[in-house]
Amino acid sequence: MNEENNETVEQNEETQSQASQEKVEEQTETSETETAQESTASENEGIAENPQAEQPKSELELANEKIAQLEKENAELKDQVLRRAADFDNYRKRMILENQEARDFANTSLLKDLLDSLDNFDRTIQAAETATDPKTIADGISMINKSMVSMLENKYNLVSYGSQGDAFDPELHEAIGSVEEEGVTEQTLKDVYLKGYKLKDRVIRHAKVRVSVPKA
Repeated sequence: MNEENNETVEQNEETQSQASQEKVEEQTETSETETAQESTASENEGIAENPQAEQPKSELELANEKIAQLEKENAELKDQVLRRAADFDNYRKRMILENQEARDFANTSLLKDLLDSLDNFDRTIQAAETATDPKTIADGISMINKSMVSMLENKYNLVSYGSQGDAFDPELHEAIGSVEEEGVTEQTLKDVYLKGYKLKDRVIRHAKVRVSVPKA
């Protein structure tokens, strides 16, 4: 009798133990299911809040963005080129104008200096209308000539050359005639029809001369 009771007690304990273990497993499964559901819900909320996080841009969208960026850079570069072209064109026009003005008024200083000589000529002409002595007119003209020559030589380095008896130099003289002469050993200036002029070291007008040459 006692043995049967013991067996019954043991069976009841095993049944209770199995029931308890099954309950624990059910609770664990329930907990894991709830945790998984919460995790899924959290992920869904994250996707809902930031839908682009899980949706990367397509190649077409990236290409369109790149094209838009390049078009913007191209427009900026084009604007810079047009601005620089406009600046250069304005600079070119300004230089042309300044160069033209420089050429137009390059002789202003010289012409202003020549005005004094012109005024003196006017006064000499007026004096000649009532002059009784031609020598006074000639002296006045000679003074004007000396004054003008002095001004041109001292201020502008304009020097005249060419005198009778000078050696002939084709770099300086233009022979418009020649004559053979006895006793002449080298070509010399027989007559000077027009003086030559140098501006500093540059010939601006050759002297027009007749040349004496050795007799053949």
